[in-house]
Amino acid sequence: MAEKTNTVTDEKIEKYLDITGRALAKLKVAAPEKSFNRRLADSFLEMANCYYSDAKHFKESGDIVTAFAAVNYAHAWLDCGARIGLFDVEGDDVLFTLYE
Repeated sequence: MAEKTNTVTDEKIEKYLDITGRALAKLKVAAPEKSFNRRLADSFLEMANCYYSDAKHFKESGDIVTAFAAVNYAHAWLDCGARIGLFDVEGDDVLFTLYE
């Protein structure tokens, strides 16, 4: 069994930034252009992108604990959007937490 630590390492933050970056690159907005759900999808995506950008900024400034929190917030927005059908993620249940 691997030893668990309560430390955010450079390797850990890089891993999570990579996962979220790949998720951002993969998803497609599924909601129709003129629908209310499109506005929701755009908002979810904007929040994810902002938190992802913040995570990279905090990492570059040396605050990897806040970077780790921000990248997890970013990915949570993506998971929520995928789970409720705002984003098409092609059934990818590795990068995203899907319902089934």
